[in-house]
Amino acid sequence: MSEQYIAQVRTTAVVLAGGTGQRVGLSIPKQLLKIAGKAVIEHTLSIFQQAESIDDVIVLMAPGYVSDVEKIVAKAGLTKVVKVIEGGSTRNETTERAIAALGEGLADGEDRNVLFHDAVRPLLSQRVIKDCVDALDRYQAVDVAIPSADTIIVTRTHGEDGAFITDVPDRSRLRRGQTPQAFKLSTIRRAYEIASGDPNFQATDDCSVVLKYLPDVPIYVVAGDEYNMKVTQPVDVFIADKLFQLASTAVPQPAGEAGYQELLTGKTVVVFGGSYGIGADIASLAESFGAKVYALGRSTTGTHVENPEHVDDALSKAYAETGRIDYVVNTAGVLRIGKLAETDTATIQEALNVNYLAPVQIARASYKYLAETKGQLLLYTSSSYTRGRAEYSLYSSTKAAMVNLTQALSDEWAADGVRVNCVNPERTATPMRTKAFGAEPEGSLLSSEAVARTSLDVLLSEMTGHVIDVRQQDPTRGASEASGFEQALASVLDRQIDVS
Repeated sequence: MSEQYIAQVRTTAVVLAGGTGQRVGLSIPKQLLKIAGKAVIEHTLSIFQQAESIDDVIVLMAPGYVSDVEKIVAKAGLTKVVKVIEGGSTRNETTERAIAALGEGLADGEDRNVLFHDAVRPLLSQRVIKDCVDALDRYQAVDVAIPSADTIIVTRTHGEDGAFITDVPDRSRLRRGQTPQAFKLSTIRRAYEIASGDPNFQATDDCSVVLKYLPDVPIYVVAGDEYNMKVTQPVDVFIADKLFQLASTAVPQPAGEAGYQELLTGKTVVVFGGSYGIGADIASLAESFGAKVYALGRSTTGTHVENPEHVDDALSKAYAETGRIDYVVNTAGVLRIGKLAETDTATIQEALNVNYLAPVQIARASYKYLAETKGQLLLYTSSSYTRGRAEYSLYSSTKAAMVNLTQALSDEWAADGVRVNCVNPERTATPMRTKAFGAEPEGSLLSSEAVARTSLDVLLSEMTGHVIDVRQQDPTRGASEASGFEQALASVLDRQIDVS
């Protein structure tokens, strides 16, 4: 097969969403359950929407719920979804309906790549998708699997006496199957055609159909991910939600000098906490690329973010002078260290006012301006948000609130085109940190300029509802090699001791 022909083969993701949710204890299909603010199936479809190697998506939904998915697709702007049809009563029947839908409109001899994926695996990585599609250049069938960390036993039940071990297979040869499972359409269609002649045919996955009925077709195995879990049991809902909470989005690609100039010229940026540190650097960068910037701070403009009137006045002035507000950034914060029982009321009130109530007031006041320009609100959290620590109770808890505020507002404002994101810098060299911790070893901290540059990339991106980690580059591994979930899991231990 020539490379030219391979390049022309379309690749379709088929999202299998026929489950009913009974094992999770729900009255609705589990794929409609909300995790991290979105339906499970929306998370899954968004992954394929972002995948460069996927041309279009078909959804096979549980009977009676097709319209629910169509509404999700329309609201989220999932343009790659071309069909939502009812699935069958069994996995086999659902796959057969998908194969029939995939064959519609194909010319004689025309083939396509197809990836079958469980809708309730919302943590699929782009790496696995790419590996599956690439493997279809050489193979007709591809599975995804991970090694088994558990010893697998074979049992036999003896009546009321219960189950007894009959064999313990060699664990080194065992793998736990995941999805997607990828095929040439002609291959999986042929396997099901042969299987239809078997009166005892039943299967819970599609690779087993190829293995049994097309034994001469090799099935290549792509390495999966441990976190590509299937939401099946009640505990899975909790675990998946926590993984989304911990997961950080990869830093968006920089626009480049010319790109920054093009995207920022004529735009209005309002920066609260713009007197020094990250806020001042964001203001300086944005201004250098042609934006009209209002850098506001207690020590420079007398703007107190905890005062709603100051916030309203700053925004109304920027709007009156430029006729628009495209981006609102809040980097203002206070870091007070000490045991809560020994902290006075004034210090507690200050932390709540500046670190929590001020961002809430800024968000509320900014909304009408950002809705007009379909702009973005950018907030900041800390690596301490995932786990509160002794003597940082006020700081950690208010920074955790910024993550929840980001996620909630991104949902509330999505229909109006307003984006909300949250930057999570690693320990950064700022005046606030120096005041709290004193001088620290050179090279141990991020520069505020680096965080500001990443913040600008986030502002100019289309993402919303994300927490973006900014970390010092690991010299042994490029940032692009790790998915958001890998970055999150790798940094959990770091966050147990890191305070930024």
